[in-house]
Amino acid sequence: MTKEVKTQRTEYPLFIAEQFALQSKITEVRAFGSGNINDTFLVAIDTPSKPHFVLQRINTKVFRQPQLVMENMRTLTEHACQKLQNMTLNRRWQVPRVLLTKDGFDHCIDAEGSFWRAISYIQNSQSFDTIENIQHAREVGYALGMFHNLIGDLPAAKLADTLPGFHITPAYLQQYQQILSLHTDTNISAEVKHCLQFVSDRTQWAHVLENAQAEGKLPLRLIHGDPKVNNVMFDTDTQQAVSIIDLDTAKPGLVHYDIGDCLRSGCNPVGEEIEDWESVYFDTDLSQGILQGYLAIAKDFLTGNDYLYIYDAIRLITFELGLRFFSDYLAGNVYFKVKHPEHNLLRALVQFKLTESIESQEGNIRQVIQDLQK
Repeated sequence: MTKEVKTQRTEYPLFIAEQFALQSKITEVRAFGSGNINDTFLVAIDTPSKPHFVLQRINTKVFRQPQLVMENMRTLTEHACQKLQNMTLNRRWQVPRVLLTKDGFDHCIDAEGSFWRAISYIQNSQSFDTIENIQHAREVGYALGMFHNLIGDLPAAKLADTLPGFHITPAYLQQYQQILSLHTDTNISAEVKHCLQFVSDRTQWAHVLENAQAEGKLPLRLIHGDPKVNNVMFDTDTQQAVSIIDLDTAKPGLVHYDIGDCLRSGCNPVGEEIEDWESVYFDTDLSQGILQGYLAIAKDFLTGNDYLYIYDAIRLITFELGLRFFSDYLAGNVYFKVKHPEHNLLRALVQFKLTESIESQEGNIRQVIQDLQK
């Protein structure tokens, strides 16, 4: 069901926010966050108990079936909230909730066809782009473990696959090769040549997780899809993780995509947007902290095969993101938001450098995984 609203573009996003404010008065609407896909705003209202909510304009070039995204989010959050009510925790944990319009819809479409939705805001919380210390790393791992725990008994078939091919590395390779076949510029930089060679050297290996699933070694489960560090919210007083947000990519998949992506984003101390890409490295101490926090919650449902493929997941997802950035650069920056023409190339170089660091420390990383399995 869709709520359509008519207004002038100059009045966005205030007019849209009013559709979700119910009886509250809006006091401020401001741009919020640093996401690469959707446009996000923080809305302040005059309701003391819940003074804010999050408003988003969904990028329908990425999420081509946004109604299914909303159905997934409602199914997942309602299940997680119900399960949370039956759990005894000695700490705060919250699940983002879908907010409805005054007419009871979970989204609205403006006069220009843009798709908008609102979700609850986790009060007294903050996010970080990089991990501060080992305890912080454990909390990031705990957050992903708690998320998997809350949805672990929700059948994968209950959620639609809203992003076919998402986190399927061989599919990204195929897209890359198609883009490359159309890329005729022969005057290329040393950085581009480096990326081309980097991808070429890893083409055959990139099927590792999909092959494991096809062979029945890894089961299909529900996943978050984008559990990077800045999607984990921390209580501003206790500094404990209190929520994991940005649920648009939740779908059936391999939990290894989540584990790998969490470690990829968390174990790069210098951050993902750094210009000095050659300074990037993978911190194995942080990886140990994340895995400790994660396994404290998730150990019960992981199988022996799951542990065997954790290293491959860390390496693969890092390579995959670099491949996606590089492909988008070659295609003319059509998917990810960029601040300058070379932005996606720089992002690709960062991820490829991180992949190299992971590869150079394979023995140490596998030993960490093995020690935590005991």
